[in-house]
Amino acid sequence: MSSDVAIRIEGVSKAFAIYERPHHRLMQQLLPNAQRAWYREFHALRDISFEVGRGETVGIVGRNGSGKSTLLQIICGTLSPSAGSADVRGRIAALLELGAGFNPDFTGRENVYLNGTVLGLSRAQIERRFDDIAAFADIGDFIEQPVKSYSSGMYVRLAFAVAINVSPEILVVDEALSVGDEAFQRKCFSRIQRMRDDGVTVLFVSHSAGHVIELCDRALLLDRGEMLLAGAPRHVIARYHKLAFAPADLVDAVREQIRSDADGIAPESASDPAHGAAVDDSEFDPDMKPMSTVSYPSRGARIVDAHVQTLSGRRVNVLRAGATYVYTYRVAFETNAYRARCGMLIKTVSGLELAGAVSATWENAVERVEAGDEFEARFEFRCLLAPGTYFLNAGVQGQIDGAEAYLDRQVDVAMFRVMPEAGRLATAWVDLDVRASVDGTDAARRSGPPPG
Repeated sequence: MSSDVAIRIEGVSKAFAIYERPHHRLMQQLLPNAQRAWYREFHALRDISFEVGRGETVGIVGRNGSGKSTLLQIICGTLSPSAGSADVRGRIAALLELGAGFNPDFTGRENVYLNGTVLGLSRAQIERRFDDIAAFADIGDFIEQPVKSYSSGMYVRLAFAVAINVSPEILVVDEALSVGDEAFQRKCFSRIQRMRDDGVTVLFVSHSAGHVIELCDRALLLDRGEMLLAGAPRHVIARYHKLAFAPADLVDAVREQIRSDADGIAPESASDPAHGAAVDDSEFDPDMKPMSTVSYPSRGARIVDAHVQTLSGRRVNVLRAGATYVYTYRVAFETNAYRARCGMLIKTVSGLELAGAVSATWENAVERVEAGDEFEARFEFRCLLAPGTYFLNAGVQGQIDGAEAYLDRQVDVAMFRVMPEAGRLATAWVDLDVRASVDGTDAARRSGPPPG
């Protein structure tokens, strides 16, 4: 294996024996050469091949059950492939299943020494690093308690603290970090970034598109044990989301479309290198439809065809951060109304209301509409939201019998997804387009290019 390659996977497949009845396992052991097999095979991985270069960071994405964790276990040596080979060069530190490698009856301190020894450190080396491990885990006096008394978050804290402090050449992380609190997750990913910058090879599974885009040089898409796509993270994540949102009856078609994707690697820049102009890489995913729509009883108006489109009028629901779009819908009036005006609202998956607007103030509302009238509501907005999925409300108000009321209201009538972007500096839900700077002669000098 080339010295520039840290991990080489060649034709790896993994099959597990599935027994329908407990006694079938015994029958298979007693009669291994019988004409019938007492089990059926489940193929967790099928003919997987790829390489990871030294110092490269690769993300693995895919739906639940796609074979991601099985692949990582084979790379770490805790599983053997049924076929193919996994060649790994360098000391591996792995954070796989919750609590893997811990003895539940040992204290946290004892498990640090146990894990450190397994990973090749001497007792003296572990003693020198113990304070750093304990400080990063930050579990207080629980470090002296048996780990069987730990919460899941404590398990992860201690396991990750050990993994990053054994000077690994290869760091392998499964989705285990997702059980930690948000502050600790941020702390972990910040350390992974630093290790990546120091030349450590990083391989990790994550359902977080933002983490894959931010950290990875490449991404792999697995599904049903097969590798469908490898390439630039943004390109792979877009296809992964398309597959994840596909209805069950269309999954096979989407899989084939991804498999035959000839683009390979999508451009990482959002600008046209020839002209410096922004590229309109927004997309429309026909399978992304809200399943939580609630329609209020109509009081003389109907909202129709609520959707997001580009400024040129192209319908989209996969948006690029920073670009400008139009949320629009038609309103058909079935009765006379006064002071009509429309509204919109953007919410998170959990229902947090992020932003909204109305088409006019009470004083500037449409003075009078009659039955049979129809107009189009348009809300132009700049997408300043973090990567993720969002839902839209639509509503039309008017005055009936002297009081303002909803003539029609649609909750979660449309949805859209904001694509991750490399180099994002904004945090939390909304990008306020902050222009940050650090003043001071010494700070400015240190932030410049290295001398020479």
